[in-house]
Amino acid sequence: MPGSIEPLDLCNVQVPYYFRCPISLELMRDPVTVSTGQTYDRTSIESWAATGNTTCPVTRAPLSDFTLIPNHTLRRLIQDWCVANRAFGIERIPTPKQPAEPGMVRSLLNQASTVSNPFSVRHSALVRLKGLARESEKNRSVICSHEAREILMRILFSDVSSGSSELSQEALAVLVMFQLTESECTGIGSDSNRVVYLSELLFHSSIEVRVNSASLIETVLAGMRSSDLRAEICNVDEIFAGVTDILKNLSSYPRALRIGVRALFALCLLKRTRHKAVQAGAAETLIDRLTDLDKCDAERALATIELLCRIPSGCSAFASHALTVPLLVKTILRISDRATEYAAGALMALCSESEQSQKDAVSAGVLTQLLLLVQSDCTDRAKRKAQMLLKLLRDSWPEDSIGNSDDFACSEIVPF
Repeated sequence: MPGSIEPLDLCNVQVPYYFRCPISLELMRDPVTVSTGQTYDRTSIESWAATGNTTCPVTRAPLSDFTLIPNHTLRRLIQDWCVANRAFGIERIPTPKQPAEPGMVRSLLNQASTVSNPFSVRHSALVRLKGLARESEKNRSVICSHEAREILMRILFSDVSSGSSELSQEALAVLVMFQLTESECTGIGSDSNRVVYLSELLFHSSIEVRVNSASLIETVLAGMRSSDLRAEICNVDEIFAGVTDILKNLSSYPRALRIGVRALFALCLLKRTRHKAVQAGAAETLIDRLTDLDKCDAERALATIELLCRIPSGCSAFASHALTVPLLVKTILRISDRATEYAAGALMALCSESEQSQKDAVSAGVLTQLLLLVQSDCTDRAKRKAQMLLKLLRDSWPEDSIGNSDDFACSEIVPF
């Protein structure tokens, strides 16, 4: 073993030095050979090249090109070694999927975008692109580097009455896997025909199409700076109805829940159209789905609840749901600091408007929760909201339960 390389043990088994990447010194999982003949782990050499290095890390010789050739022989030897030492707890490295070749990506994009091609050829190309994009971030980067977003948007918003609706839906499925630029988002959001088309897809018979449409709407809303353009999108009633229906009826699909919450949050950031969310039944649906969400999605849902509680119709809708106040009280200090802050803000809004909500909060044990919150390491914003709520509910406790609280202004929701 070369003296410069210290022994590496996995599960108390020494790893042969020629199985280790010269850059990371870790066991190679996807060995590739560069133009100088040296072999490295793919992730390590790609990171090396991405930082601007143009020489071979071992020989320091210039790399004539950055083509990475998979070293299948070495990878199989490493896998065999892993299997031979399985008794010591070493797991076999999986056979890596090779990244998409740029030439193949160009060919697929050309096949998909050529209108004169048969439907089957275009459709097959889009399906293959979707599969490649799903495999890895590397593949998505390769696809994106060939002006894929522009091509996909052109296919998506082509004349669907010509019988190319399936092509449009496949293009949508690929497009939602990429981040759009502000100009691309504006190009979609400023075209009423495109917005209406996306709103129609929210009610498609295919669950994937519905969720993909909601995903693209959320991406467009988040990617535009113009509040006027966002308002134009939010003024389409069918969008609120479609997104709310996804949350309401597709709860057994984790991706549908995640995208639905994200889209509804983006729609509700604009105050002037929040009443449309209430009219679509978003308040009841958010409460019904709150316990089904993971941490990040629950935070967004609670942020959306607080936003909707800032309008009278939203307060009324949440107050009329028997589980709203108990769930919000239970959420305090349970999920995260952010979730606690949003729950306290929503409770503050509800209790300010309804005596019944105050009674419900007391019955749910909000006093204990708020006192714990004030003494916790939670955010200052959450503590200020808790103190305001304690002051508001002061008459509901015995006189000696709490002292006077300073009056603090309610803060804005922190963007995601």
